[in-house]
Order: sequence, then structure tokens, then C-alpha cells
Amino acid sequence: MNSFCQLGALVFFCLAQWAKGKVLPVSSVSTVRFEVNLTWADWHEAPGAPRKMIFTNGQFPAPELRLQQGNNVEFYVHNKLPNATTIHFHGIDQMGTPWSDGVPGLSQKPIPAGGKFLYKWTALQYGSYFYHAHTRGQIDDGLYGPIYISPDKSIEKPFRLITNNTMEQKLMERAEKRTSPVMLSDWRQLTSEQLWNAEEASRRDAFCSNALMINGKGSVKCLSQSALDEYTTAAQKIVLGGQKLTDIGCLPPSNVLAEGTYSHNLSALPPTVFSGCKSHQGPSEVLKVDPIKGYVSYDLISSAGIATMMFSIDEHKMVVYAVEGQYVEPVEVDAITLTNGNRYSVMVKLNKPWGNYSIRLSNYGVNQMKKGPSKPSISITGSNTTAETVILDESNIVPFPATVPSQDIAQTHVLNIGHYHTSYRWILGNSSYALALEHAQPLLYHPNSSVAHSDLTLHTKNDTWVDLIFYVSSPLQPPHPIHKHSNKYYVIGQGQGIWNYTTVAEAMEHIPENFNLETPQYRDTFATPAAATGPTWLAIRYHVINPGAFLLHCHIQVHLSGGMALALLDGVDKWPTIPEEYRLAEMRG
Repeated sequence: MNSFCQLGALVFFCLAQWAKGKVLPVSSVSTVRFEVNLTWADWHEAPGAPRKMIFTNGQFPAPELRLQQGNNVEFYVHNKLPNATTIHFHGIDQMGTPWSDGVPGLSQKPIPAGGKFLYKWTALQYGSYFYHAHTRGQIDDGLYGPIYISPDKSIEKPFRLITNNTMEQKLMERAEKRTSPVMLSDWRQLTSEQLWNAEEASRRDAFCSNALMINGKGSVKCLSQSALDEYTTAAQKIVLGGQKLTDIGCLPPSNVLAEGTYSHNLSALPPTVFSGCKSHQGPSEVLKVDPIKGYVSYDLISSAGIATMMFSIDEHKMVVYAVEGQYVEPVEVDAITLTNGNRYSVMVKLNKPWGNYSIRLSNYGVNQMKKGPSKPSISITGSNTTAETVILDESNIVPFPATVPSQDIAQTHVLNIGHYHTSYRWILGNSSYALALEHAQPLLYHPNSSVAHSDLTLHTKNDTWVDLIFYVSSPLQPPHPIHKHSNKYYVIGQGQGIWNYTTVAEAMEHIPENFNLETPQYRDTFATPAAATGPTWLAIRYHVINPGAFLLHCHIQVHLSGGMALALLDGVDKWPTIPEEYRLAEMRG
């Protein structure tokens, strides 16, 4: 069985011996110390063609960080890359440690080539997270690795909602203790800097990838034009307007609906950005399990730069029991859609005959199609292939236990999302957050700088509640996965059409069916509705409880690089006192 060019990654789900991921050494019970060496070297197994990338301790993806809830963490970075870098711990709230959030220009200066930096934080949460580069587009160069934090014994688990059988519940608890990360990502044949240079030269948003990977493994097989035409969806045909998908299954760079009528220099686009398929037979990931144990748990983590992906396991149901590090009421599904930065923890019952079961990964959206082998439960375009196939419906997710946000709202901000004068630049709010700001004086240390008082920031007071409305004002736009650094937010509403309200309370008087304030999801990354034919909006609410400078941004990397970000200066009335070691490090930087 073969996977097509960029049209999917095929791996096997084998019922055999359990293999645990590599864990860096633990030095004490309460404090866990990790030391990472970042290097820049050739990856000869890269899908399509060899290229340079970032290795962490000589491996890719980066090593798993395995912790206990309550651990103090010391994460020591040796930057042996030719360029500056930082590391962000995605989903970790950094409560009381905003100087360890890893965002250049906000919480620190970039770690220079040859430099070192020590991140310190406390694992107050439980569940699935990941760490990744947060300087320029370096996440696309391979700097990402999983984090798992085992829950404290006092945390109630939702497994009794799956079955009343106490033995089954114990098997699930044991499976959770052994849970294994499954890193889902995409891959480009250009380095992140080459890609950014191509965007600047062509003035074009580069929204295509060259491969999908599972735990850093994947293959490429090129489709014929007739096969591409056969699989082109009705929605893609509307966007194409008579054009055809390129040989990597992507919308062509000249497509007007996708990028607008802005001026472009398409001759500046290097090969592989939108076309130039190169077949490559790479290794396939094998997830090994022991069926005698009854269940296996996986933490699905999207570290993709551009792709929204759909995941499934042949002939096996998945029970989603946690989302982004928080337990939820279990939901049984056949497939899950993951936007960039999402994490879903799933329980799989090992009740099928001994053998190999393919794991499917496909692109979801009109920008590009990627395909796995025949007879999957999900198709080349990420849709169900049978009426019985159940794809996770986000609206069915209920936190366990559910909590309710306050109704006392101090501020409401409507943040526009759209292009900024050209295809590859974006806004979140009223302006575009330029990459050059990564080299500005960090706002955490300089909260009274000119940047801090520009329209690139929002100021809040401690112990207040804030509503943010993300307004995607014009089509054609994909779902934008909005990631908030520091504490999570409540997803309280979303919808299609024009947002013309001043507050959520006012909107609820007219469209109450679009809101949920009783069992809202509690997330750190959630996507705006796709804007196919008109405007869409997403409403979130968060509690300001961690003073500091934190980033709010789209987790599609080319959109973040293009400026779809905003700095939250939270709790300006209770600004934190920065430890001397970090203040000195900032001065030396």
C-alpha cells in the first residue's frame, strides 16, 4: 500500500511489544532538570529531498519531557545553531514565571548562536503539551517535542463515564500512565528562512507543505494529473475556478480567491513551494502495543506549521478523554481533526485480532489534499468514507468537570483578522506584528516602551475578566487556530455572519443559540470558523490571573510570521518582580 505525494503518511499500528519514548534524565523528586543541545545539520531521510534542520540532543522529533504534576522544571538550552532561538512550552501556563514563556521581544531576548539559557517553571497542570521553537519560523525546521505531565492522585478521572466495569477502568488508568505521544506534523523542502525569503520576494502566502509525518516519519509519492482531478472536491473546484491543482495537490499560486488581487511576483517563487513533487520512500512509524494490557493511550499532538490534519486508526475506535491537558467527558469517534497546536488524548481498546493496522493522516481543507492508501475510514480530503464513520464534532466536547466563567466582564475587544496590504502579511486587531519585534526590548522588562503603548498590545488589570472576539471579516480564509500563552480561555461562542455587537451580552440577546456559558470548553488553542463565503467570528473569555507579557496569535506559522499576533500585557496594575538572574540575563543579551 502506497501513500501519494504529500497526500498522506502511512504508518502501522502493530500489536506487539510496548515501546516507551525516550525520556531525559530526572535528577530529583521535586526538581526535574533537562539539558538540550540544539544543532543544525543535514537530515538525509527528509521526505522528498535532504535538507538542513534542527536536531535536539541529536534526534528528531525532540526528546519527550515526562513529568509529575507539581514538579519544578529546569530546562537548560545550549544553542549550537547558527542563528538565535527561543523555546516555548505550549499550553504551560507559566503561572508566576512569565520570564520562562520563551517569546522573543516579550519574555526574553533571543538566545544568540553559541549562547545558553535556563528556563524555570512549575508543572502545575496535568496532561499533554509540547515544546517548540518560538523564533521566526524555526518550528518548521523540526524543533518540537512532547511533554506529558502525570496527574496528581487527587485529580478525578473520567473513565467511569466510559464503562461501569471497575477492571476496565483500572486498565484504562494503567494505559494512561503509559500514554505515548504521537507527533503529527507537516514538512517543507525549504528551510523556514528560505520559505520566508520566498514569501517576501513573491509577496505570496505559502500555504502548502511537501509531506505529512507521524513522529518524524513519512513518505512521498506523486499523483498523476488525472488522479488529482479525480480527487478534487466540489469546494476546491469552486475556489479553483477552472484551474487545476498543482502536482503536490495544492491550489496554484496564481489563484485569486485564495490570495486576493494583491500584486505578486510569482517568478520569485522557488521550486517546491507550490509544485515540484519528488517521490520519496521514507520510514514508516510503528506504534507497538501489547494487546494483553487491554487498552493503549495516545496523546495526539499537532506540531504542524500549516496543515490541518485528520487522524484515524483502521478498524479501531478512539475515545477522546482529554483535550489540551484537561479531562473531558469521553467521546467515541473514528477520526479526529487537529488544527495547529491542538492535543487530543485518546484511549484505544485492543480488541481486534493480532496484526498490523494502518494509521491514517490526511490534510483537511481546500488549500491542499494529501492521501493515504485505499479503503480508509477517512478520505483524501479528510471526510468520512462511510455513513458509519464518526468524525469528532468539537461541539460535543464537554469539560470534566465543567466550570463556568464569570459574567462580570471588564473589557471586550473585537480583533479583526485579515490580510495586511499584501497576501503574506496579516493582522490580528488593527495592525500587523512584524518579525522585527522579536529583537525589540522585551515588554516584560520594558512595559512602558513605545511598543507597549501601540495598537500591537492590549492592557488588562489583574483579577478581571476579558472577552475577545476574533472577527474574520472576509473570505476566503481557513480556520485560524488561536493560541493564547499563559492561562487557558473559555470558548463561549462562534458563528457565521457579521459581528455588529458591542458585548457578548448584547449578542446573546439576538443570537443566544450561538453561545455556551454553561459547559464551555477550556482551551489554549481553538480555531475560528472557516470563512468560505462570508464573515465568521469566535468569542473567548479569560480571567487575568498571571501578570506579565504574553502572546496571542494564530498558530499557522506563515500567519504568525506574517503578523497575525498581539501582545497581552496582563495585570499591568500588579506587574511581576523579575528575579535577578533573569534581569541580568536580559541585560547581558
